[in-house]
Amino acid sequence: MRLTEVREISQEPGKYAGQRVSVGGWVRSNRDSRSIGFLVIADGSCFAQLQIVYSDALDGTADGAERETPARRLDFAGTAKLNVGAAVIVTGVIVETPEAKQPFEMQAEEVFLEGASAPEYPLQKKRHTLEYLRTMPHLRPRTNTFQAVFRVRSVAAFAIHQFFQQQDFVYVHTPLITASDAEGAGEMFQVTTLPLESVPRREDGAVDYSQDFFGKKTSLTVSGQLNGEAFATAFRNIYTFGPTFRAEQSNTTRHAAEFWMIEPEMCFADLGDYMDCAEAMLKYMIRSTMEQCPQEMQFFNSFVDRGLIERLTNVVESDFGRISYTDAVALLEKHNDEFDFKVYWGCDLQTEHERYLTEQVFRKPVFVTDYPKEIKAFYMKQNPDGRTVAAADCLVPGIGEIIGGSQREDDLERLTARMDELGMEKSDYQFYLDLRRFGSVRHSGFGLGFERAVMYLTGMGNIRDVALFPRTFGNCEL
Repeated sequence: MRLTEVREISQEPGKYAGQRVSVGGWVRSNRDSRSIGFLVIADGSCFAQLQIVYSDALDGTADGAERETPARRLDFAGTAKLNVGAAVIVTGVIVETPEAKQPFEMQAEEVFLEGASAPEYPLQKKRHTLEYLRTMPHLRPRTNTFQAVFRVRSVAAFAIHQFFQQQDFVYVHTPLITASDAEGAGEMFQVTTLPLESVPRREDGAVDYSQDFFGKKTSLTVSGQLNGEAFATAFRNIYTFGPTFRAEQSNTTRHAAEFWMIEPEMCFADLGDYMDCAEAMLKYMIRSTMEQCPQEMQFFNSFVDRGLIERLTNVVESDFGRISYTDAVALLEKHNDEFDFKVYWGCDLQTEHERYLTEQVFRKPVFVTDYPKEIKAFYMKQNPDGRTVAAADCLVPGIGEIIGGSQREDDLERLTARMDELGMEKSDYQFYLDLRRFGSVRHSGFGLGFERAVMYLTGMGNIRDVALFPRTFGNCEL
């Protein structure tokens, strides 16, 4: 039996009007009177749902095997008793209903029960809080909100790949297990096979990692950047798109222990080239999502964030602003009485400062450039002033920072001196130093936290609601 997708019907209802088709899906609602009932199902092919009208003419006596399905055929009474969440296959005629709430419906001729749903199914036809739905991440994709979120996530991910492939970037898969800390922050999850109840130690009391699986201390990666730079020196332009891990004990709406990162690296490219690429990528992703997910975006605009479409349209149509960190701090200091965290030169800008710049000053996205080197990573290109680095964060209205990047330090002496200042073990980064010894080149790159990008696209306010199975401090369910 060929099943027709609701997506196919919703795209061309006129084509299917009067046709007899079979549709499989899950019951979202079911109500009936004495001789007629209304079944609403979703099949996951699109945001739209299908209303099915069934009557007491339904016959439940035929053998399901005749229709090449082991499902049980239901009569009117059996159909009326279907619980929300049940899986069904319905055959009937599509009828256009231009004056009704939905543009088409199905007049059912046969209803087959594919899989029953227990009465205690927790997603009944009512509005549930996001907090409640977080307790059941395996079921929440069946709700309207999360159907929309995860379809947007899928479309946005594909758009990012399209953007870089069209620009002739090479997609590389960097390792998830690493022996070096790309950010130098030490917030890493350790990977080990050593028995934790009796960890082997050397004579000096230190852990004997020679007995571990890799023979050394290893961790889950916080970034694929350093490995990506190695491939950029061979292919010129590359990008990574994969999971990264941070052992930050932050229980905020914007932090997760496991998240996906997009990290391009471009050779023969300076800070300006990075900003041009990041702006073009962000606009491409937003434009593609709005074009391919109009129903989902309208849903978010109506029920999640009423200014969403207007704000995203403004991003796509605006030329991003650019301001140095020093000038931004001078501007923000004039409004210190409005902030919880006071601004001063050398501080790391907080979300409230970033949003003030984008929402009150520029009223559009803006790149803040040339940060103090003390608050940025070791690999960033030092500016001639000796105080700042060629870094730039992209800030957007409604969320603040969404992209961070820099021109990378390509001078071997400067890089090693900076590592010495920070007390870093250079032997752990020998391959990275080699890139500066063997054909060093001006190069830049950036990182986009994908979950934060999806938050921005959907208006969702918590990173836990854009990750399929969120891993956050104190939480690792399923």
